Amino acid sequence: MSIDWRPTATIETLRERARLLAEVRAFFAERGVLEVETPVLGHGGSTEVHLASLCAEATTPAGRERLWLQTSPEFHMKRLLAAGSGPIFQLARSVRDGEVGRRHNLEFTMLEWYRPGLDLDALIEETADMVRTLLGREWGDTPCPLRRRRYRELFRQHLAIDPFTVPLDELRRLAGERGGLEMADSDRDGCLDLLMGLAIEPHLGREGLDVVVDYPASQAALARHHRDPEDGASVASRFELYLEGLELANGYDELTDAEEQAARFAQDNADRRAAGLPEVDVDTRLLAALAHGMPEGSGVALGFDRLVQLALGKASVAEVMAFATPRC
Repeated sequence: MSIDWRPTATIETLRERARLLAEVRAFFAERGVLEVETPVLGHGGSTEVHLASLCAEATTPAGRERLWLQTSPEFHMKRLLAAGSGPIFQLARSVRDGEVGRRHNLEFTMLEWYRPGLDLDALIEETADMVRTLLGREWGDTPCPLRRRRYRELFRQHLAIDPFTVPLDELRRLAGERGGLEMADSDRDGCLDLLMGLAIEPHLGREGLDVVVDYPASQAALARHHRDPEDGASVASRFELYLEGLELANGYDELTDAEEQAARFAQDNADRRAAGLPEVDVDTRLLAALAHGMPEGSGVALGFDRLVQLALGKASVAEVMAFATPRC
């Protein structure tokens, strides 16, 4: 049997990838942001219902333990922030089960950075600057304007519904029609995620950078909440950045309350049980770091492989990775 051992990216593409990695490091060096490295294994994984963490049995000083491959470096980086690191960034190897496709790979590179004392608006501008910096040489001198879009208004524009108030039965019906799936047992966020992906995301970032803000409070994950000025509804203090219909980055006004974060982790695992999914070990060291005191600020995770894909005009992330999942 013939085995294809060759890289999924050409050597020339890997040279261009290396150049873009150097540009990332130069971007942060100019701003005095420290590069760090954190473990790919941890005692806790992501409890989020729509993420699938992988775990492994390992022999440690404590004996045989279950360790989790990190879906992002977030938990460890926040522990560094609580220890007084100041602003930090990382180009981290991250792993998510089931992430396979033109825009996904089981193992990928996450560019993640945290800015103590920086508010979310300032982080949005910095994230846009990062994207423009890496795209600049390939995309020429054409301006890449930044436009802010409210989650709620996007649903009204493209689907003629208010995602915060539409009855769940109607939401399931609409999601089922759009996705060609049976959604009778789906929760509200599952329906909204499907509709966002099918009906809204393809239109985003077609005339520059689109930043979506004011997500439902139930989608806050590790972000704070604030009040929607329209009607006082609780919304998530986070953003996602899109270009060419592709989500590139996800940023938070970071939650620093240990008790609130513990409650969210517990609710995540309750939701996982209700959905028939396995529970994920909670990262108790992160909770201890938050209880000690993490400085207020904002942070963002950017899919580096996706950005390289756009920068180099490739059809898939596999074409910008040395060995994508089928050939790893």
